[in-house]
Amino acid sequence: MCRLSAITSHDYFSPMENILALDTMKEGHDGSGLGLVLKDLGGEFEHLKAYPILSGIASNDGIRTLDRHMAAAGFREKYSWEPTIREVRGSEIRRRGHYFAKAYQYPQVYEDKTREEKEQLLMETRLTLRTLGEQDESLFVFSFYPDVITLKEVGDPLAVAEFFGLESNGLTAKIVLAQGRQNTNYAIYLYACHPFFLQGYCTMTNGENTAFVPIREFLSGRRFPGYMGYNSDSEVFAHILHYCHRQLHYPLPYYKDVITPLQDSEMARRPDADALRLIKKSLRPLCIDGPNCVIGFTPDGTLFMAQDAKKLRPGVVGGVPGKVALMSEECGLDRAVPKRDKARDFSPMKYDMVMVPPGAGEIRLWNQLNG
Repeated sequence: MCRLSAITSHDYFSPMENILALDTMKEGHDGSGLGLVLKDLGGEFEHLKAYPILSGIASNDGIRTLDRHMAAAGFREKYSWEPTIREVRGSEIRRRGHYFAKAYQYPQVYEDKTREEKEQLLMETRLTLRTLGEQDESLFVFSFYPDVITLKEVGDPLAVAEFFGLESNGLTAKIVLAQGRQNTNYAIYLYACHPFFLQGYCTMTNGENTAFVPIREFLSGRRFPGYMGYNSDSEVFAHILHYCHRQLHYPLPYYKDVITPLQDSEMARRPDADALRLIKKSLRPLCIDGPNCVIGFTPDGTLFMAQDAKKLRPGVVGGVPGKVALMSEECGLDRAVPKRDKARDFSPMKYDMVMVPPGAGEIRLWNQLNG
């Protein structure tokens, strides 16, 4: 079992808020790892939003490989950040050489390119770096995108947070996703650690995706370089989101229609029933078979939660104007936003999708049956 902790806010906040919420839900995860994705960054990165940030881990050899490759590719380093590591007494966290977030200027030939062309360059660069460092584990790269930082490490989430010094290092953001536990079905491995990120899209999941193989085969067949890796059966959720929203240009609620299509009799209630039937027929391999609770965000900063049809994984949403939390359990929500109206908390069921726009001014509820 995993536990999920996502917060979106009008103001910058520390990722420690997510981690402390995870700690209140500790009985629901095994403490084997922490993954963090921060979006809309504050602190030292607030004035670097136009520059892509490369996040990862490297040995001394790996950092030299990274620097050589980036220089040869024409990237110019704008700013480099590394956490001040604190050894945690009694912890089994194994310190690695460098935990880094490096902001770069684009190669000069790309400065006037379109956003899509820049995104393609960033993805291809990340994949090349992954290939260069994966065999000997000298270099892990988790994201390369403007205004996003990713941190991952094996160990209890609270201990990892202390290890990174998150309570005092000034790292803040307006959207933070955090997951406790590395993986359910495979060996503990950094590339298997949620959340997963691709070109501005990010998801994390609590559950087991028993439909993983047909989904992986369908996505791999799209001939899109970013649909790769799959060290976790949950990574496909981020790629389905990317495929539906970015590649096919579907509205975000259709993500729910793709992963959990309605029965034909249920579709008849929707004004877009004809479109739903075509989607179900053409994208049937992307239908999930959980149980799964999925939390994610899109490039514009919209945060969402959705359940599969079985609804056997917990999930609850609540907050106040300007701050909303999406959590696995109510105790996590209590820790993140204690002074809210609990009567307005919402637990999405099999037909529901919750969406929170940037700034957390409101919580939008969408019901699949009614569209």
